[in-house]
Amino acid sequence: MVDLLNYGLVYRLGFVEYSWEYGIFAVRIGSAANVQIALMYALLIITGYLLGGLNAGIIISKLAFRDDIRNHGSGGAGATNMLRTYGKPAAAVTFMLDGIKTVIAVFIGVIMFGNHFNVVGMFAGPYIGGLAAIVGHAFPVYYKFKGGKSVAATFFMVLLTSPITALICLLIFVIIVKWTKYVSLGSVMAVMVYPMILNRFTGVGTHNLIAIIVMFLVIFLHRGNIKRLRLGEENKINLRKKKNGIDSMPENNQLENKEDEEK
Repeated sequence: MVDLLNYGLVYRLGFVEYSWEYGIFAVRIGSAANVQIALMYALLIITGYLLGGLNAGIIISKLAFRDDIRNHGSGGAGATNMLRTYGKPAAAVTFMLDGIKTVIAVFIGVIMFGNHFNVVGMFAGPYIGGLAAIVGHAFPVYYKFKGGKSVAATFFMVLLTSPITALICLLIFVIIVKWTKYVSLGSVMAVMVYPMILNRFTGVGTHNLIAIIVMFLVIFLHRGNIKRLRLGEENKINLRKKKNGIDSMPENNQLENKEDEEK
């Protein structure tokens, strides 16, 4: 149970327990093996990225509302902007679908690499698959590289790979949002402590480096929110019902959340 909480479902499900020499993807030792491993990682990254690029917020807004979520609020395509613009049901579906695609990417990494320690490091496959989905969500090739801030994708990757770390980060997020009403602040603070908490429960490894990359990426994606927080212009979360499907925000929250850094 301790291993399950610390290392996640990908550690104890056991359906891909194998070694390179004797397992499903048995290869010869030498340069040919290195080429095959590199090609498999490239395939994992491409697959995870393409999965991540299927941005639920954009798809739902176009199919259900004949609109583009990126034309409203912060200009992002995540669950928070969906909540502000179209309401709770649309936000909930967006959150779950963005999570599911990340789960698929993580398990593709598990299937391809398992928990093999000597390739790039323990858990590298699941973490690389998750990271690729996170990048794909933020910069989707299908939508001119303009997606969401990857908070939901990050949460589901962490939940699968280290549930106890995910629960602690979620608790930090909930406390900060409950106290300040700023979802962006809660997201940034939770992702900032993520690598430290992960290291505490899993030890040093390649997965820690990936966690640090995820942290900096999510903070970068929130750079506009951070600027508005400093200026006191960031919108607080609004859970009241929407009128006519589009959020009607209070007067003191009508500032358009378009990021200055967006091209």
